Amino acid sequence: MLSDKDFAFIKQLLQQEAGISLGSDKRYLVESRLRKLVEELGLDSLQTLVGLLRQKRTDILSRTLDVLTTNETLFFRDRKPFEALRQYVLPELIRKRRQYARLSIWSAAASTGQEPYSIAILIKEHFPSLLKWRISILATDISPSVLEKARQGIYSQLEVNRGLPAAYLVKYFRKIGKQWQIREDVRRMVEFRELNLVGNWPPIGPFDIVFLRNVLIYFDLATKQRVLARVARVMRPDGYLFLGSAETTLQISTPFEPLPVPRSCCFRLKQASPATVGR
Repeated sequence: MLSDKDFAFIKQLLQQEAGISLGSDKRYLVESRLRKLVEELGLDSLQTLVGLLRQKRTDILSRTLDVLTTNETLFFRDRKPFEALRQYVLPELIRKRRQYARLSIWSAAASTGQEPYSIAILIKEHFPSLLKWRISILATDISPSVLEKARQGIYSQLEVNRGLPAAYLVKYFRKIGKQWQIREDVRRMVEFRELNLVGNWPPIGPFDIVFLRNVLIYFDLATKQRVLARVARVMRPDGYLFLGSAETTLQISTPFEPLPVPRSCCFRLKQASPATVGR
């Protein structure tokens, strides 16, 4: 078991390195995940692992953040944001960007790739004209291991059963033994890169669309404000931001304002001109 002192250290470390605020009720979850890491690393105890973290071993820190960050995701998660993307956002951006024929999308905290691949499939399925444009889909995550899985685009039967319409499975995947791999042309549409939302960012953007879904719920108020401010700086003035269904900007000092897109947490920069969504 972790001592109170060691658990407090892990909480502080996770807050500092990943912006994640852990409650005391997460102690069992932290211990169970770290025990698995102890076994993988061939260490003799949780205390030995914590000792290596206190020595600021970057390799151990990376593996620890990997196991402690949540990577829950599925294809077309929550549906409504993807409906808003298809019905309102992409048609509006196609009208505005037609002269330049460029579109840039960022899927932040992309985990094992289901979200950015869902966006790519949606574009292929409903907006074939966009395939002649310069389409950039950047997918980032703090975890190197989930990014490697995402690049391969190989998923279990359970993973493809979660949220993915059967017609899309047949059309955009191929069977590999008991698993399914997304088609190469879809994989080529997405670039996967490691990025810590509370760390240093490489030069990215500007983006027309940002998916920052189901991430802010793990941050404290100050971290939420910092991350949203940084996201605003890499977005085009009339770009769109999607948050998770359980997330809101209420009581947060933020440069974004909500848009009247039904049942999808969609936002735009406040200084942008009035939204024409749905007209």
